[in-house]
Amino acid sequence: MVGKTAAVGLGVLLLIPVLIAALLHGLAATFFGSSDTTPSQTALDDIPGEYLALYLQAAPTCPGLDWSVLAAIGKVETDHGRVPLPGVHDGENHAGAGGPMQFLQPTFDSIATRIPPGGAVPPSRYDPHDAIHAAALYLCDSGAPDDLYAAIFAYNRADWYVAKVLAHADTYSTTHGTPDQAPTDTAQTAINYAMGQLGLPYVWGGNGPDAGHAGFDCSGLTTAAYTAAEITLPRTAHTQYHAGPRLPDDTALLPGDLVFYGNPATKITHVGLYLGNDQMIHAPTFGQPVQIGAYRWDGDRYAGARRIT
Repeated sequence: MVGKTAAVGLGVLLLIPVLIAALLHGLAATFFGSSDTTPSQTALDDIPGEYLALYLQAAPTCPGLDWSVLAAIGKVETDHGRVPLPGVHDGENHAGAGGPMQFLQPTFDSIATRIPPGGAVPPSRYDPHDAIHAAALYLCDSGAPDDLYAAIFAYNRADWYVAKVLAHADTYSTTHGTPDQAPTDTAQTAINYAMGQLGLPYVWGGNGPDAGHAGFDCSGLTTAAYTAAEITLPRTAHTQYHAGPRLPDDTALLPGDLVFYGNPATKITHVGLYLGNDQMIHAPTFGQPVQIGAYRWDGDRYAGARRIT
């Protein structure tokens, strides 16, 4: 009896890792097989702005990869570059890994030629831009987004690691809600473009790097975002407000809606791009970069919203 019981117990113990892996496969496929999420308040509070912008910018390098998975790997590996240990900003850890995304040098070198410009020259595993883009490429090479579990497992071959990454990704991401509340493809394109500009400076009259400017003003950002989605908007916040019908006040906002502030009769002074979860992305004012924040606040002079179609 003892032997039989022990054998059954051993079989269960051997089966547990298989069950865990299967559950993680399902979780990865169900919740992180697309890029239709925006940063949660947890993400905004925890991830440095420059890193958040890079995660959002790099994810499309692997079409369908959700940015939150990259962010979660950055969290688990080095707390977004904040861990004060050898091998984060220089040198290597005990396993020979280096940089904020903890690459072995040979692995990084095998990817480096595909990293887009914007980081170090030549690319460096210690440069956040290069490391995060390399991570996206590596995940894609390893099966993401179709087999996200396998891709994360390839990054660090342990089920506990996959579980930890997926858990952080879940806390970092906010879905756009039920299917009838999801953004249109046009709105999603505009949002993705705007997210890629996080951290750029406020520039009066600025139309962004594509126009040779260092940054954006509020309506420059919304204009450029919808230009990326092949929709032309008037250039100023005031003319954008008056270019089409305003949403009735009792209409629930959807991601991609433009939200306006000021006096419609005299001057609309500000516009932002609504993200969902009561958040918008906008270029606020001098000295404040493109950022995500609440779309309503005390004394905001909110004037209403428009849905771009």
